[in-house]
Amino acid sequence: MSVPRVSKAYYSLTHWHDFRLKLFGEGIVIGFFVGLVVVAFRYLLELAELLRIAAYGYLRAEYWLFTLLWFCGLVGVAYLLNRIVTAEPMAAGSGIPQVKGTISGFMKMDWLKVLVSKFGGGVLAIGAGLSLGREGPSIQLGAAVGQGLSRRLGRSRMEERYLLTSGASAGLAAAFNAPLAGVIFALEELHKNFSPTVLMSAVAAALTAAVVSQYFFGYYPVFDFWGLPIFPVHYYGIIILLGIFIGLLGIVFNRILIKTLNIYEQQGLLSGMWKVALPLAVAGIIGFFLPEVLGGGNNLVNALAAKDFSLKILWILLIVKFLFTMISYGSGVPGGIFLPMLVIGALAGGVFSHLFIALGQLDPYYSTNIIVLSMAAYFSAVVKAPLTGSILIMEMTGSFNHMLSLIVVSMTAYLIADIAKSKPIYEELLERALSKQGRFSVNTASKKRMILELVICMGSQLDGKQIKNINWPFQCLLVSIKRGDLELVPKGDTRIIAGDYLFVLTNTDQANQIRKLAEECIPHMP
Repeated sequence: MSVPRVSKAYYSLTHWHDFRLKLFGEGIVIGFFVGLVVVAFRYLLELAELLRIAAYGYLRAEYWLFTLLWFCGLVGVAYLLNRIVTAEPMAAGSGIPQVKGTISGFMKMDWLKVLVSKFGGGVLAIGAGLSLGREGPSIQLGAAVGQGLSRRLGRSRMEERYLLTSGASAGLAAAFNAPLAGVIFALEELHKNFSPTVLMSAVAAALTAAVVSQYFFGYYPVFDFWGLPIFPVHYYGIIILLGIFIGLLGIVFNRILIKTLNIYEQQGLLSGMWKVALPLAVAGIIGFFLPEVLGGGNNLVNALAAKDFSLKILWILLIVKFLFTMISYGSGVPGGIFLPMLVIGALAGGVFSHLFIALGQLDPYYSTNIIVLSMAAYFSAVVKAPLTGSILIMEMTGSFNHMLSLIVVSMTAYLIADIAKSKPIYEELLERALSKQGRFSVNTASKKRMILELVICMGSQLDGKQIKNINWPFQCLLVSIKRGDLELVPKGDTRIIAGDYLFVLTNTDQANQIRKLAEECIPHMP
């Protein structure tokens, strides 16, 4: 089976212009169907949220027997969620690590089973009030649609990776009405390659999905921050302090999330559906006393902009939302941490602004700016994708005049996380999942082949070298070199230069090693 796949991939490389146009067209098709799927997903989640709010309003005023029936219903939801993740383990959790694993070739995904399981499981888990977001499931739903189209059309493994990335991009775009963030997320986080080919297909899919989403939901940002003032330059010192503060909190988030997953795995008291019933029971209790922290939490962010919360209330909301997110995600049910992460960042920003206003260092007029900047910074520290974080918050708030301040705070938080050697959360979750499956060793993928697309960075180990003088990993083949619109046939004396695109046939376990050759700079002796 591997020979036909390589032949298709090689045909695509030798007809590169046609291949890119075909990907663009397929991206539009993927974006349309992903848009419909995510629109249905969002609609059911919003309906579930309205029903949940009405139910708690009714339960507070009625006889205790109805409350007992409500908790029995939550146990029933726990049973269904446990059945779903047992039948399809790839539907558990956020979905983003699974998509990354599938694109890199370390995981296999049955697109139809994942599509059905993730859709139903996500509606049940988030709709019941767990502190989980719709974005991770939406990204995985989009990737599943992309893989489904690839399988139906009999595409090669190389082309399927592009279609998976395009579908994931469309999923994020439709989930948050953020097409630019969907594209940048696909490039920066999923594909790890700012390739024009990925860009074309991802843009086509994301824009199409966003159009579909806007047709049903209208052109409204997720967060309501209309009339946000421009942040003055003389306050940029505060922005840097904010980035440091939020960066440290992002490190704490990553470490406690992994620790929570380990605790869930090691404890012996709860198993099966009862492991899921625990966070649902907590959600049932919280619903009576602090319903704002239930679900993803986008309404809570809007409330922060519209109301004046006391510092005490902000601390309570921050601590409860943080702990409840850990408990919810640790149970392994379908649902992401993307939106809860932004909510935690916004709450932390609210605390920060209160403190600096009390110290007389910040005008209260700019308190909402701090909340917006904190969301971007928290995302950058946790995911370590500052470009995605900056653009995502711009689109989610509908505020496009704050690019400079967003990038400053995002890069500051990113640097703090990087100095502390905090791993990107989705990378860490992927490594954890692979190690649990015993598939993260070097020999696990030795028989699996892939065509890797690489861009040569200036100053890297391959820049300026002849092919014959490069210490290539064992069992890899340089198939083609793209230099602008030219295709070069690799020969021993061909010199690779910065900006070249290499297409390398290799084992999947060697992909990272080859990427380092193309991307990591080497120090030059004076």
